[in-house]
Amino acid sequence: MTKKRIGILTSGGDCPGLNAVIRGVVRAADKLDWEVVGFIDGFEGLLQPGDYRILDRRSTAMIMPQGGTILGTTNKGHFISKVGAGDKVGVAPETVENAREILQRLRIEGLILVGGDGSLTTGQQLFEAGFPIIGVPKTIDNDLEATAMTFGFDSAVACVADALDRLHSTGNSHKRVMVLEVMGRHAGWIALYGGLAGGANVILIPELPFSYDKLAEYLLDRDRDGYTSSLVVVAEGAKPLGGEQSVRTAAGVGEYRLGGMGEQVAAEIVARTGKETRCTVLGHLQRGGTPTTLDRILGTRFGVMAVQLINEGRFGTMVSYLNYKVTGVPIAEAVHKLRTVDPLHQMVETARAVDVSFGD
Repeated sequence: MTKKRIGILTSGGDCPGLNAVIRGVVRAADKLDWEVVGFIDGFEGLLQPGDYRILDRRSTAMIMPQGGTILGTTNKGHFISKVGAGDKVGVAPETVENAREILQRLRIEGLILVGGDGSLTTGQQLFEAGFPIIGVPKTIDNDLEATAMTFGFDSAVACVADALDRLHSTGNSHKRVMVLEVMGRHAGWIALYGGLAGGANVILIPELPFSYDKLAEYLLDRDRDGYTSSLVVVAEGAKPLGGEQSVRTAAGVGEYRLGGMGEQVAAEIVARTGKETRCTVLGHLQRGGTPTTLDRILGTRFGVMAVQLINEGRFGTMVSYLNYKVTGVPIAEAVHKLRTVDPLHQMVETARAVDVSFGD
């Protein structure tokens, strides 16, 4: 008897925990005596003549501690459907039909898409075109509205906290202000959680435009109180009152690239306080490396649930983590509804209670 076949691909930016999802899918499918086809480099693996590999228990053994994805990924190519926050374009009809032919030839009865907002937007378009899509949310920014947490976020926060621990000692030694720029285009969750965990004195996030004058005043007050060094965490999407985000590269295909806000903040601190200041950009270090135990567990749970949703025929659904349970919600409810930091969020209030400044 021919085994049922399901497919899986990883799309968009990489993050810790992707391999845990793949492993969870393969093992859950094996329990049902299904075969798993892994498509290489995201949606691009669906293009003619098809780029894929058969995944089984042996080929996915020992992959859970590995960062990145054994299937490869890309945020460029023929399937880009998101060009900015809330903006999208349609995938070309000929591309859709090419992908349909590949899935039909390989007898794929369900396709698991592991990706963020942009990839899930593409997934929703394919579902509306008749593809049997199941989504798994992946973003270190933790900014998808339909899930309380995405895997990769905890690992990114751990990276930020570790960097702050290291910067604290060198800042103290040289009596400097240490600025750390972290990821977070539209949402400041990484900066907020990482900054709080790492003992930052200032956290600047996109949701709370900041004042350079208030930032300088706060740092000078710390100086007068006898603190000779300070830690400032800056989300890449943070912006000053009346100002704009710092754009490093304009949009071509896909979203524009941010960067440079950390250096801007450091320069303003020097100009307004006279204090020696250094900036470190954490960048892609937040995406790499071994996933935390939480991300390994969450990734595994997401992979298992994705197979369960296929088994139930609930296509067009995204795996979601809500109220400590893994469930499924319509992909349409998840895309283009970013979960940003409420200025009155309890985590913000907690940070303020321990004397963290948001520059506002």
